[in-house]
Amino acid sequence: MTAEHPRPGAERATPGGTPPPPPPPAVPEHGEPAGPDSRAAPHTAAATSRRATGQPGAARPGQAPEEPERLARAALTRIAEPGDELVGRWLAAHGACAVVAALNGSGPALGGTGERRWAGLRLRAARARPHADLAAIVAGGGRFVCPGDSEWPRQLDDLGHSAPFGLWLRGEPSLRLWALRSVAVVGARACTEYGAHCAAALGAGLAERGWTVVSGAAYGIDAAAHRGALAVRGPTAGVLACGADVAYPPGNQELIRAVGERGLLIAELPPGDHPTRSRFVLRNRVIAALTRGTVVVEAALRSGALVTARRARVLGRQLMGVPGPVTSGLSQGVHELLRGEATVVTDADEVIEQVGMVGELAPERRAPAVPRDALSPGAARVLEALPGRGTGELARIACSAGAPPGEVLARLHELRALGFVERDGECWQLTALGKGHPIG
Repeated sequence: MTAEHPRPGAERATPGGTPPPPPPPAVPEHGEPAGPDSRAAPHTAAATSRRATGQPGAARPGQAPEEPERLARAALTRIAEPGDELVGRWLAAHGACAVVAALNGSGPALGGTGERRWAGLRLRAARARPHADLAAIVAGGGRFVCPGDSEWPRQLDDLGHSAPFGLWLRGEPSLRLWALRSVAVVGARACTEYGAHCAAALGAGLAERGWTVVSGAAYGIDAAAHRGALAVRGPTAGVLACGADVAYPPGNQELIRAVGERGLLIAELPPGDHPTRSRFVLRNRVIAALTRGTVVVEAALRSGALVTARRARVLGRQLMGVPGPVTSGLSQGVHELLRGEATVVTDADEVIEQVGMVGELAPERRAPAVPRDALSPGAARVLEALPGRGTGELARIACSAGAPPGEVLARLHELRALGFVERDGECWQLTALGKGHPIG
């Protein structure tokens, strides 16, 4: 009996005479170039779907398989710019998997755009590596959340077709729970000491009362608001115009690290992505939609903070402003808001009155009480009848008070007992207490 010849590429038969099963084809790691065997793999519908969404054929050891929808949305954060309404309309009409499949060339093309725009999206889609991005955020202690997750804040859906495809987060707290009671505090980067003081006081006051202080982690007012919340160990969240693992601006690295460790860092862009001028403007819509209201502290007439304010107003959120000196150019933008639909606020209690539940009212402001406030009308009239300097006789005081001398004398003794007047022989004069200003 002759030995059976092995098939090309197969191992020799075992001594028992039964050849072992052929080894499984090598599956390249995501993001690595495929070897010659992978080029010879059959083109199946399942393989096409996996390439379109970035879905692997099987989970790696110790790793749960990702849902196609999540992978597709993660890919879209790298393919399209934040707030891209065209992609948002495609997403609403076809779903994330179909959009990514179309852009990868494994699904039918989508209409509504020109060849140049389509080519640009296709170029980005070819370089999207959602598995690598998801692995990177997990390695940094973060996560990716998208619509349908229990942590997704539903108020972001108010943005319509410009809503985020998903959010990359760093930090332990639940974004949805923290956003339920949140206020945005925004303003000028090149702020004054007055503005920084107001923002820090607002941040601390809101955080002490259990409200999440949301801002953009930028220089100036943003940083002051975050620091105020951190100083009282309260909740604060930073919405970044870059990846959640990128500390920008560089001068705020320590602040951003602290917010990530003790609060939340939120980003629409995938890990490692860099900020641009347009991305700073686009992230402002997330700040406005995520929070119950927006407070502007110092803003010039041309300011990114006003973009956040206008978006908050369009979304039906509360819009508030802290007034500043009329001589400061950094107050002009805020004052324009206050001339329109914004509400004047000066402390955390007044902010909470605007954004909180019914009955969460700021304390009523009253002028300080002065001793004169306790006097009866008759006694106050006699006190006002005494001369400001020197002494006065009873008859002259009675004439000035327009009251009988006997009644005026009784009032003078009452005022003397209270320390407002003193007697000098047959005359009367004011004490230091009586000379106090009648208003305060």
